[in-house]
Amino acid sequence: MDELTRKQLNRQDFVDNEIFDLIRRLLPQSTPLEWDIEMIATVREAIRIHLMDRSIITSEQRFYPYLKI
Repeated sequence: MDELTRKQLNRQDFVDNEIFDLIRRLLPQSTPLEWDIEMIATVREAIRIHLMDRSIITSEQRFYPYLKI
């Protein structure tokens, strides 16, 4: 597998956008927030740890698809 499928890319976009929206909703109103993939990745990793490492709810690849190098 040399590249992610459209479905996998859509899943990545969905997860990243949902995390960004959550962070925005948690901030006081009118607090400006620019897209920051490092911040999103930090939150995503915390979610991954809780969902996969501690509870085995789903696979890591199903939660956030990626290419193995």
